[in-house]
Amino acid sequence: MFGVLMEAAPQDWQILQQKEGFAKITASGRYVLPPATDITQPAVYLRVVREDNGMPVVDWQPAQLYSGETWQGELTVPVGGLYRLESCLSQKGNPVLEWATRGDMRHHLGVGDLYVIAGQSNSAGYGKDPFYDPPELGVHLCRNSLRWDLATHPMNESTDMAHPANMEGCNPGASPYLAFGKLLHRELGYPIGLLQTSLGGSPLSQWEPKNNGCLYRSMMEVIASQGGSVRGVLWYQGCSDVGEEESRTYEERFTQIVNTFRQELGEEIPWLTIQLNRRLRQEETSAEDQGWGRVREAQRQAARNLASIVVVPATDCGLSDGIHNSAAANVVLGERLAGAALREIYHRPWSCGAPDLQTARRVDVDTIELTFAPVAGRLFDIDSYDVRCRAFTVEDGDGREIPIVNAELMENRIVIHLQGEAKGPYRVSAGWQMEPPVRLPLDFATHQPILSFYQVEVEE
Repeated sequence: MFGVLMEAAPQDWQILQQKEGFAKITASGRYVLPPATDITQPAVYLRVVREDNGMPVVDWQPAQLYSGETWQGELTVPVGGLYRLESCLSQKGNPVLEWATRGDMRHHLGVGDLYVIAGQSNSAGYGKDPFYDPPELGVHLCRNSLRWDLATHPMNESTDMAHPANMEGCNPGASPYLAFGKLLHRELGYPIGLLQTSLGGSPLSQWEPKNNGCLYRSMMEVIASQGGSVRGVLWYQGCSDVGEEESRTYEERFTQIVNTFRQELGEEIPWLTIQLNRRLRQEETSAEDQGWGRVREAQRQAARNLASIVVVPATDCGLSDGIHNSAAANVVLGERLAGAALREIYHRPWSCGAPDLQTARRVDVDTIELTFAPVAGRLFDIDSYDVRCRAFTVEDGDGREIPIVNAELMENRIVIHLQGEAKGPYRVSAGWQMEPPVRLPLDFATHQPILSFYQVEVEE
């Protein structure tokens, strides 16, 4: 083999994280003069062209030569793609390079934004039912092998695993994140790269740097292998932490993970999260219901108390089995996350997020008023008032449930009428059970349901 040999360079299909609209492509290797050559002063050149039409994006630039016929070069490339990195070998100073001696190439490169996928099975993707969610050029995936590829389902498959900590016990299915990447790619106009680090069934302890932390360390190694910077984290986890102790400490432990992650990378990197969906009930267990309620409330509070944390609802989405989101639901969730990213990260006009409880106050001896924001249209549901009442739970100061006789929806408010007066302070919940008994009210404009909440104290 002769010509320019790339020994360290971006992989085919790789997406590089842009910073202020640019990324640096570095490459190095060896050069070998062809037989019977007339090259007396060899020079290695690099360029980047558009993959679709061959037009130069960065024209030929000389690389630095070193002893032992080695070389190294760096190009500053604007956001966009797909690109092709080319190299060639020529006489130093020769301006005619179209017929220069051959060099290695790298194909289908992009400069855009990277998102790391983390969490447990609904992040790894276990939607096993058929649904049309095809790949798209410009949305690429760094698989568990640490090799880049066109992003396709299943994203967390374990062929040639580089990190055994991430190996699934069975073949996964569809996840939310192909739909996430496709919507961002179309709206932003540049490539999106996804880094896979999730694992089905993983408890929060495996993501805690100060605890077991094996998955946290694996995630950080993957990020480091891609230049050490990402635009955001896609997080969906919590089903393994609904036990008494784990659920009560979930928000504190999640906060520690986020803070440590940001400290290590030196940036306030956004986390886009999904509130737990349902789990089909096997038997009546109040302790499990309470655990699911506490985790959902911790996820809601994390988005309120931590900067650059977003949460989207899932309780209206279908399942493919007792606990895993269906493939169709994953498309919905991925697009909700992409909408949140467009609003909160890219500051693009987009439909508003899910209604979140802002205030709960007692306005009469038997009446509680809940206010929600944001609400783009009006709060709405199709159930009769007696069914709608079952979405909410009100407890008195002794922890006894107070019967609800009506729940009125009024623009951005819900007014709950109780059956008589009870001893305060009241606490109110909605959609908190492992399997909520009815659908939650939704924003008629966006069709996103209100976020679940649990044991929120009512102001007197």
